[in-house]
Amino acid sequence: QVQLVESGGALVQAGRSLTLTCIVSGNMVAVGTVGWHRQGPGKERELVAALTRNGESSYADAVKGRFTIDRDNAQGTVHLRMNTLKPEDTADYYCAAVRRWDPSGTYVYWGQGTQVTVSS
Repeated sequence: QVQLVESGGALVQAGRSLTLTCIVSGNMVAVGTVGWHRQGPGKERELVAALTRNGESSYADAVKGRFTIDRDNAQGTVHLRMNTLKPEDTADYYCAAVRRWDPSGTYVYWGQGTQVTVSS
């Protein structure tokens, strides 16, 4: 089994930077692609960044060029580095992972979430 725990959420002013951290524990060998999702007030949950074990990353258009996802498989950590934050980035952010070797790409492991609030 795999456990994910996020941290780093905070109240920040627009234009500032913030880094979220996800600690992965348990059977880390079972972890494939990792991703950061967010859900803002009155909005659907969306995938904002994803990263495969081989280093292939993808980003939602809304965060492209501002956010960066990275991972250290040995240490079991995943980061979401967020720059030039905007009020619309306000959301609960979740770290999640896909089972290794799962071609469906379904995120099955989830953290508890961490809150990011960006003030104007």
